[in-house]
Amino acid sequence: MAGVLVIGTLASAGAFRGGGGSSGGSGGSGGPKYRITVPQTLAGGKYKLAKDISQQAGSSVPQDGANEHDIKAAGGQYSSGTKSLVMLGLYGVIDDPETAVDHTIRGMTRDGKTEVAVAEKKFTPSGGGDSLTCGVDVRTEMGQKVTLPFCVWADSSTSGNVAETDAAHLAEDPQSIDLQEFADKADKIRGEVRKPLG
Repeated sequence: MAGVLVIGTLASAGAFRGGGGSSGGSGGSGGPKYRITVPQTLAGGKYKLAKDISQQAGSSVPQDGANEHDIKAAGGQYSSGTKSLVMLGLYGVIDDPETAVDHTIRGMTRDGKTEVAVAEKKFTPSGGGDSLTCGVDVRTEMGQKVTLPFCVWADSSTSGNVAETDAAHLAEDPQSIDLQEFADKADKIRGEVRKPLG
């Protein structure tokens, strides 16, 4: 079932093709500040890297779009017990981070198999810091409903998407998921994968 998650997440990567937005590629002052890395573990060592999907993701993301320029992709599939987590990040120049977040979230439901179960909203991490936009989708794969909490963030040089399934609770009630808790985890992951350039 982890493959479901990868495919769904890569489908969202394709979303960066969509949408308008100003071109020009300034992306804030001084150009890109961060890159996205694929560490061996995430969330303080709880999740271990099962597969690096950077190459696969890179082939499904255009380098230049209306809102993103000189884009590179990095991503990994991670596991922790029955849980499977995918982290997918893009880095380069992002003109409008809000547009990037919106494109990512819309892209996740564009495959015809995924629907919004809990509409996305912004969460501020419990420890403070930049907000993330989180929600819950339900994907139908071979007749099986899979509950998929996700969080997305973007700034002027990176965009990231974290989504998770739990094989022990594949069809978990979407309303029962604690999205603040998931946002806190995604924020921790953002801190682990987003590294200063140079």
